[in-house]
This record gives sequence, C-alpha cells and structure tokens, in this order.
Amino acid sequence: MANFAHKPVMLAEVLAALEPKPGGSYADGTLGGAGHAAAILAASSPDGWLFASDRDGVAIEAARERLAEFAGRFELRHANYDQFAEWIPAGRCDGVLLDLGVSSPQLDVAERGFSFQQDGPLDMRMDRSQGPTAADLLNSAEAEELADIFWRYGDEHQSRRFAKAIVMDRQTRRFETTRQLSELIERLSPRAGKKTHPATKVFQALRIAVNDEVGSLERGLVAALKILKPGGRLAVITFHSLEDRLVKEFGRSRARDYEFDGEVDIPELRRPKQPEVRLVNRKAILPSDAELAENPRCRSAQLRVMEKI
Repeated sequence: MANFAHKPVMLAEVLAALEPKPGGSYADGTLGGAGHAAAILAASSPDGWLFASDRDGVAIEAARERLAEFAGRFELRHANYDQFAEWIPAGRCDGVLLDLGVSSPQLDVAERGFSFQQDGPLDMRMDRSQGPTAADLLNSAEAEELADIFWRYGDEHQSRRFAKAIVMDRQTRRFETTRQLSELIERLSPRAGKKTHPATKVFQALRIAVNDEVGSLERGLVAALKILKPGGRLAVITFHSLEDRLVKEFGRSRARDYEFDGEVDIPELRRPKQPEVRLVNRKAILPSDAELAENPRCRSAQLRVMEKI
C-alpha cells in the first residue's frame, strides 16, 4: 500500500480556506493518498475529527496506514463523495474538501488504464468493483454516443471523426488496451511535434464518462452543503473547465438572494430567497509559481471556496 503516495495539490491554500482548528469536524470526499487529510488532522489536533471517503479501495487501505498516527480521530468509507449525506449528520462539519483530480498512483499504474503513457487494460474505473470499463464503453457505444462523450467531456473538436474510426476499427478487433486507442488517435491526428498528445482529450472524456464524474459532482456539491454547519466552508479543487464551470455556477446560484425559472435571468421575474452561501473568493485561486515548478501536474488546478450561511 505504501506506493499509493500522492503529493497534495494546493495544500497551503486548502488549509487557509478551511482553517482547521481543534475540536472541529471536517470531511474529505476524495481521500486519495491522504495528504490533505493528514494535514487537516494535524492542524486540528488534538481532537479534531475527519470523515473521509474515496471510490478507490486501494486508496482507502493506503490512507488507513498513512493516518495511523491520528487513530481514533477519523472515519473512512469506501464510497463516492456524493453519498456524504447518507452517513455524515447534517450540519456536522466545519469544512469539506473535494479534490477532483486523478491521483498520481492511478495515472502511473498501467493496469488502471487511466493513461496512454503506459500500455495497460482500458479500465479507467476509480472504483474497480463497480460498473462498466472504458473498454466496455468503447466496444458497445454507437458512434454518435462516443462523439458526444468526446465533445462534451473532452472538448475534442475531432470527436465525430475519432468516434467513427473507433466503431470501424472495432469490427475487426475489440479495444482492450490503452495503446490500441492512443495509437489509433495518433494515426488519425499525428502529433507532429505538438506538446500535448492527440489522445489526451479522448482519454479525459472516457474517464469522466466511465466514472460519471459530472453527475457525482452535481450530487456531491448538494451533499457537501447539507453536512456543513453555518459558517462552515466548502473548498473544491477542479482540473478542467467543465468541472470549474459547474462549481462556479453552483456557488453563484446558491449565493444569490433571488431565484428564477428557466435558464434566462429576467429581473422582472425574479423571486426573493435567502442566499445559502457566501463566495469567499470571487475568482478561482491558482497554484503558486513555486508549486507549479515543483509539481507540473497541478498546472490546471483551480480552487474555489464558499461558506455556508
């Protein structure tokens, strides 16, 4: 388990946002390598409490070892963070953290299938005990569905072309490995010296679809708000624009003192309501130059913080 080590992203900024203190209760919905969790427990010593969950069973076991020094001060669950309200009492927490990035151990272990950097089975499930794999999706979905996934979750401008090629290619062989998929994409769109691999967006989109990450985030934000006490803070680290837009709009809508029907905000049709949150920072907080130099994988990270009223 010791190899499940993950450097926590924007750790100083997270601690500044949540302000862990002795006697406080906190929740980490994306436990990962437990870097954030350990820091929250240390900062809330001697009697702060942490609820923590992760969809990855390997992460849970590794975290249990890493957090051994804080024994008796935490509860870990092998679960998705959108289930927070099912096991954490409403209004219990002073702070909630969601770090939506894929951890380095998941990316770097070939058999997890998250990355095209190493050849491995096309799995991509964060919880390997549940649901279809990326291979299942690639080998069964129609071209239109695949194109929609690549466009919606990866912003891939060649989504239709890639989807049609996948459907045609799988008539002669099933897609089983990450290398099969990455090589097909690279044949269709040669790298030609580009810094970013042409399969990057397709892999991201498949991962999001396989793990229902958009649905999890929508449900998880609501659940996080339920378990926060008034004055408690929610900190969310996102890694791509789709996630960030969802978090930003959630915060804005819950911070308004009015509501309206439909998608268009017409002032004359507004109805007054009590705001539920206060936006701690109007703009997303970005990693420092020092952290970017030390950990290039955090370059797309953005932190948004809101406080329950």
